[in-house]
Amino acid sequence: MQKKLFIPGPVTVAEDVLEKMSTQMIGHRTKDASVLQRSISDKMRKLMYTKNEILLSTSSGSGLMEGAIRSCTRKRAAVFSVGAFGDRWYKMAKANGVPADKFSSELGKPTTPEMVEEALATGKYDLITITHNETSTGIMNPVEEIAEVVKKYPEVIFCLDTVSSLAGTKIPVDELGVDICITSTQKCLGLPPGLAICSFSQKALDAARQVENRGLYFDLVDLYDYIQKKDYQYPSTPSLSHMYALDYQLDRIMEEGLDNRFARHLEMAKYVRSWANKHFEMLAEEKYASNTLTTVKNTKEISVKDLNNKLGEKGYMISNGYGDLKDVTFRIAHMADTTLDEIKELLNIIEEILNLK
Repeated sequence: MQKKLFIPGPVTVAEDVLEKMSTQMIGHRTKDASVLQRSISDKMRKLMYTKNEILLSTSSGSGLMEGAIRSCTRKRAAVFSVGAFGDRWYKMAKANGVPADKFSSELGKPTTPEMVEEALATGKYDLITITHNETSTGIMNPVEEIAEVVKKYPEVIFCLDTVSSLAGTKIPVDELGVDICITSTQKCLGLPPGLAICSFSQKALDAARQVENRGLYFDLVDLYDYIQKKDYQYPSTPSLSHMYALDYQLDRIMEEGLDNRFARHLEMAKYVRSWANKHFEMLAEEKYASNTLTTVKNTKEISVKDLNNKLGEKGYMISNGYGDLKDVTFRIAHMADTTLDEIKELLNIIEEILNLK
């Protein structure tokens, strides 16, 4: 049985979007390929509220995260972590020989503007990484407040991981002063996994040109220079199938209307939060709760595995906790093309299985 996915990615993909993945191949060095890739970049700029260049990568979001910290850290990186994916950014820095320090919040707590101020005030760092939305804890960091702090340090490159939030909540990249905003296809964008996207500012480009060893595949300068020189073509073979689907899906997103899309995600989030508070408890404080995924504290000590097995029989799937939170939480995603009615249906079935009514 094909299950409807309410996990933190990949998401269930609309049939017409999936069909676009099977579009016949074209030469990736042709004008048609340039037109396709330029079209995606123009639409992504609207979705990101940016005038900056857009870079595409045939990889998961982790590829561009690694590219950002390696390509643009001249001195030292300050990595802020609210869970597994901030930790991963720190591991990437260490694995690439990039000097970095990690500033961790207690699980379920956000990165605060005060933490960022304290770190940047030392003058030791010229790059900062923030996880906008952490799927392990269901935290959405107060990026507007953090951005105000970062703006006081114009030499610092601001990298933002929006892998699980972009296209599910408004992220005005230029207004926030974000230099590299990274996302990927398998979450709020509503596509299969395999393509990553980032915005790339002139400031980030200038910084990266000063870094000698930027790697090869994820060298952001190489990606940038190549698309300028070759009219939106890439140094290595791109996933044209993803690009056909992304170009089409971005049209669907624009048709829905960005404000409508963000409002739909928030409406679903509020409904799940209310349900979680009624029957269990949320891990995140309400004001830092994610708009795209809710991490629920397993206060009734249910077997999430058994629950998921029974949900599977009815054609649904949620997620257990991640890492240290594996058994003490479970997660319900409400992102991409999911509707409030589908969320209500899922929660009703969970109530029946657990006899919560």
